[in-house]
Amino acid sequence: MAQRGRAAGRQAGRPASRPAAAPPSRTPVPELAARRTKLREVIEPVVAETGYDLEDLTLKQVGRRHLVQVVVDGDGGVGLDAIADVSRAVSRALDEAEEAGTDLIRGEYQLEVSSPGVDRPLTLPRHWARNTGRLVKVKVGDKTLTGRITEAGAGGVVLDVDGKVTEVAYDALGPGRVQVEFKRMNEISDEELAEFGDDEDDDESDLDADADDEAGPDDEGEER
Repeated sequence: MAQRGRAAGRQAGRPASRPAAAPPSRTPVPELAARRTKLREVIEPVVAETGYDLEDLTLKQVGRRHLVQVVVDGDGGVGLDAIADVSRAVSRALDEAEEAGTDLIRGEYQLEVSSPGVDRPLTLPRHWARNTGRLVKVKVGDKTLTGRITEAGAGGVVLDVDGKVTEVAYDALGPGRVQVEFKRMNEISDEELAEFGDDEDDDESDLDADADDEAGPDDEGEER
């Protein structure tokens, strides 16, 4: 996962000691949604130009700053070098949009770019195709099936459920979940394993971010 920070510029000659700043105002949910739409309009074409798909884009407020989380994926997966390249491209695009006068994000923000973790739901045909060979759990009608994806075509998937071939159309599939198989752990990258625990760590990370904000911009932030 690549990160980039942007902090508000400091005024020259600011006194070393000053009254404590007022608590930051919370950005209203409707405004966050509107700004997320603007961000997608800028970010999605840039990700496509790098040869990858924008799988998810979230914007939330953490303490005094906003957190922009971008999840990208590709047919052959996304390695760390590719993540870094996408992060730089997205960062440049955001800078250029703001310099052109586009009001994207209010105040300071942190950009995080990552690939999907193994706990991400499979909801689109390309998700199923990119996980061919993996064991998944999915709800089909009133049944929950656990099987291995043997094929993902234009109309649906073929699952091996306990040795039985089961064909299911995409419109009959619920969100699929990849199952971690300990005997196949060597097939899962370290980055995917790290992403697998991200959801459980979100609350703790948010608290750490609030504490960092009280102390000032972090080492990765760029002051302007």
